Amino acid sequence: MRNLFKIIFLVFVVVWFGYEWWRNRPVVHGPGVVAPEAPEQVMIEEEVSPIVFGDYRLTPLASFQVEARVLSRERYWFGREARLAPVDLALGWGRMSDESVLKSIDISQSNRFYRWHVKQFPIPRRDIESSSCNMHLIPANGVIARRIKRVRVGQVVRFKGSLVEIESSNGWRWKSSLSRGDTGAGACEIVYVTDFSEGEDDY
Repeated sequence: MRNLFKIIFLVFVVVWFGYEWWRNRPVVHGPGVVAPEAPEQVMIEEEVSPIVFGDYRLTPLASFQVEARVLSRERYWFGREARLAPVDLALGWGRMSDESVLKSIDISQSNRFYRWHVKQFPIPRRDIESSSCNMHLIPANGVIARRIKRVRVGQVVRFKGSLVEIESSNGWRWKSSLSRGDTGAGACEIVYVTDFSEGEDDY
């Protein structure tokens, strides 16, 4: 009987891992640019009321809209950043959405950073830096949160919202980058996401 339970448990584990792999398998497009346009950003010049988000105040800095290919995704579980933005997406557009380019670039995420490595540059370094970035996504509601969490690498996603600066009651701050051309610490976008879709779905 004990051996039977072991066999059932092993079958369950194999099936579960197989299902998780299938559910999260990368999307393959083939050669060609699948997200041609750079993100759209419009600075907010007038004073706006902060968005109250739990214990935090989110001040919109710019309206933001993007259609891009998911290069990598990372889920975070611990820390105040994870309570705000549980998922980071590394995104690419223009030549950084072309599979023939991406096959020569190793991409990873950790500790809220997006990293890439090449043995030989398939496109100029500056094109990689200015046509891809890591975005911390703060979902405006539960529906958007679920959509973000089910995203697969390779998918083309579309979303809009605001780039924000976050402040807690104890003075802690987290501010979005406002440029696609910066690199290193502070270069990630923090997006309060009000609409999110995958593939050909409408907002």
